[in-house]
Amino acid sequence: MNDWKVTKMPIRLPLCLTAGAVLLALSAGPAPAATLKDVTAQGYVRGASANEVPYSYVDSDGSARGIGPEVAAQVWKTIGVKEIVWSVTPFGTLIPGLKARRYDFVGAEMNILPDRCRQVAFTEPNSSYGEGLLVPSGNPKNLHSYADIRANPALKVAIVSGADQLDFLHGLGVPDSQIVMIQANADAPSTVRAGRADAYAATELTVAELVRSSGSAGLEQAKPFADPVINGKPVRSYGGFDFRLGDENLYRAFNNALIAFKKTDAYAAILAKYGLSAESIQAARTKTMAELCAGK
Repeated sequence: MNDWKVTKMPIRLPLCLTAGAVLLALSAGPAPAATLKDVTAQGYVRGASANEVPYSYVDSDGSARGIGPEVAAQVWKTIGVKEIVWSVTPFGTLIPGLKARRYDFVGAEMNILPDRCRQVAFTEPNSSYGEGLLVPSGNPKNLHSYADIRANPALKVAIVSGADQLDFLHGLGVPDSQIVMIQANADAPSTVRAGRADAYAATELTVAELVRSSGSAGLEQAKPFADPVINGKPVRSYGGFDFRLGDENLYRAFNNALIAFKKTDAYAAILAKYGLSAESIQAARTKTMAELCAGK
């Protein structure tokens, strides 16, 4: 099965290509851009999305939506790039695909972590969010934290393969025998509803969006919920854009423009539209990439 979809768009209504056209585009297209000059010369930049609402996803009309794509569109526009070609791929393949030069940047609001910082060049944070659990209606297992799962060896929790919830669960002592790997957020409702897992662990925004969706009848977001505390430090995720190590010119141009855009009301409006609180927006504005890459 071909996981790739390409969306070429002037930051508005895109053209969705068939699988055959995608393969042709990937094999016959121009050489991957490494500098801002290259990108502006070819007329577009290539971005990657994991198709996870509300971080980055493709809408029903084929448009790229979410926190990452909508902020990216505004940032690229300020430095003279008016068109983005979006590829959609499973979360676990985002970094490998970037390294393989299938796209020029990742706009999936990937959590900035030290191990990932050794593989890619992260921008300053673009968002901040906490953790959550998707559970059956009524929360029959009375789950209000990841620690509750560790406390009961009979429980199982689902996570998306490649997501940083694996590190959080391991950090709390949850063994692999209690963890069920799934391919995408879209698989979470059926996994929990069918009883293959007692809960699905993801960020608070992901869980809230799944509950709002029509396919999550009989499910709810565990409330109240306590964010995990690992080594005495509360866990809070900070999403950023990532670029290839070595593409410094392109990275610096985008990152500098992002820093400027984050000071605007337009930036805050995009994040607020997708459910981020004023506190989370302020956190994204004040935490630095250097701190996060250092594990602080």
